[in-house]
Amino acid sequence: MIAYVTVGADDMTRAERFYSAFLPALGYKLEWYHGDLSYALPVAPGQRPVSPDFYVKAPFDGGSASTGNGVMVAFEAQNQSQVRNLHAAALAAGGQDEGQPGFRDAYGPRFYVCYLRDPQGNKIALFSSNPDEPGRDG
Repeated sequence: MIAYVTVGADDMTRAERFYSAFLPALGYKLEWYHGDLSYALPVAPGQRPVSPDFYVKAPFDGGSASTGNGVMVAFEAQNQSQVRNLHAAALAAGGQDEGQPGFRDAYGPRFYVCYLRDPQGNKIALFSSNPDEPGRDG
């Protein structure tokens, strides 16, 4: 099981604006921790944490943050409408479009997805595979 995912950022204010535009709508709560951003799903009393947490941090080595070619983090939305709304919110919060919301021929008929770049250049996907919604073929 994946416990957490971390992406690097050089500007935490811009990163917070971007990620806070959509992660709270997916249930994540923000906590600042030693100058970095920690987004986690809430834990009910007596329950184990729900993984993975998502962290935005300055690189430990003190160098500039960089993106990885082929590296992407995907967040599951409730439905296609939420994918569209969160894509728009992320763009308004400083993100860059890497693929408008919609179906892709290369994926299953219910995989509705959009792609973004955060202000640092990290690639983010928001998707829904809700079986109660129409798929690509109808």
